[in-house]
Amino acid sequence: MAALSEMTQTPVEPKKKKAHLLPLFIVAGGIAAFFAMGGVDYLSFETLRDNRQAILDWTQNNYVIAIIAFILAYHVAVMFSLPGAVWLSLTGGFLFGTVEATAYIVVGATAGAVGIFLLARYALYDFFHAKVGKSLNRMEKGFKEDAMSYMLVLRLVPLFPFWLVNLVPALLGVSLRTYVIGTFFGIIPGAFVYASVGSGLGAVFDEGKTPDLGIIFSPDILTPIIGLAALAMVPVLYKKIKNRGKA
Repeated sequence: MAALSEMTQTPVEPKKKKAHLLPLFIVAGGIAAFFAMGGVDYLSFETLRDNRQAILDWTQNNYVIAIIAFILAYHVAVMFSLPGAVWLSLTGGFLFGTVEATAYIVVGATAGAVGIFLLARYALYDFFHAKVGKSLNRMEKGFKEDAMSYMLVLRLVPLFPFWLVNLVPALLGVSLRTYVIGTFFGIIPGAFVYASVGSGLGAVFDEGKTPDLGIIFSPDILTPIIGLAALAMVPVLYKKIKNRGKA
């Protein structure tokens, strides 16, 4: 009977593994479809400039629908790790203004980040821990002890790719609550910067220019953001100093 029980259970494991991989195939398929359909071609300043009046008119006539469509577009772009998030942020600022666009960007980006976080936790967590083993477990323990501080730093500092920051916390066992709070508040400064640039696109287009996408790395903007990241690390440093004093 025991042998029979083992025989009936063995085929289930491959099915479980395939089920875990299914979300990854869906994301890969979405990315492939985006490029195959020429999605990148639409993410350009030329497209926005040449169609800006039609887009503005449609937005004004369908304001609520436009807001929902923008948030969903941002959600999908982040969820599938598609290129063009910066372009969407600029477009949001152009259509809705700095403050409104910032709010919609943060909502859409956070929702998309949560989606990819849950996918990575479901599909990759066990695989990575099985492959890497104890070294990853030690890293996970250290990260989880001060997860909120690390999340805020990773989100605030624009040196870390957004898609990578979506994945790493999921693989290091960060709680969903901490991830959502750290993501929501951590991306506000960057979203505000690009939305403010987007709000002035009309004048930039009239002058025949393109906006400076590297503006977030300028000292006037980057320095305060790094200052916020440093403040986020204060609890971690305090804890280390306190523990060293006890030792």
